[in-house]
Amino acid sequence: MYKRPGKLSDLLPKPYPNEEAARYANGGAYPPDLTYITQARIDGENYIFSLLTGYMDPPAGVSLAENQHYNPYFPGGAIGMAQALYDEIIEYSDGTPATQSQCAKDVITFLKWCAEPEHDTRKLFAMKAFTVLGVLNLVVWYLHRHYWSVLKNRKILQSPLFKK
Repeated sequence: MYKRPGKLSDLLPKPYPNEEAARYANGGAYPPDLTYITQARIDGENYIFSLLTGYMDPPAGVSLAENQHYNPYFPGGAIGMAQALYDEIIEYSDGTPATQSQCAKDVITFLKWCAEPEHDTRKLFAMKAFTVLGVLNLVVWYLHRHYWSVLKNRKILQSPLFKK
C-alpha cells in the first residue's frame, strides 16, 4: 500500500519472487534459506567459515562432475556452489584489507545477526537484571543481618541440669 524506510526489525525480502525463478537463476538448484544456518549446525560459525574459505583443487583420485567444486569441509567433498569469496572483491571504507577470510567473517557475522537480531537487546536486559538483582541481594543481606543480630548477640544461659 505504501513504502516506508526499512527498520532493523523488518524481515529481509526474498531475492526471488518464486521457486521457479530461484531454480532458473541457480542452474536448477533451489537455494536454501540460510537465516538460521549458524544455529542449525554444531559449531555453525566455524563450519561456514571453513566452507567459504576451504575451496581447493581436488586431490589425486577424486573426480568431480561438471559444475562441481572440491571443498574438504563439505560432506562428500563435492559441492555445487562455486567459490564466492576472493581477495580484494570489495573495498572497505575504513581501509580494512579485503581478504577472503575478512569477507567470510563479515558474511558469518551477518548470518549470525539474521538468526538472532534481538541478541544485543537481550544481553543489555540481562546486564540490567543482574545489576538490580545484585543490589537487591545486598539489601536483603543487610536486612537479614540486622534482623537476626538481636538473637545472635543474646547470651543463652544453660540450666545447671544440662551442664556436663
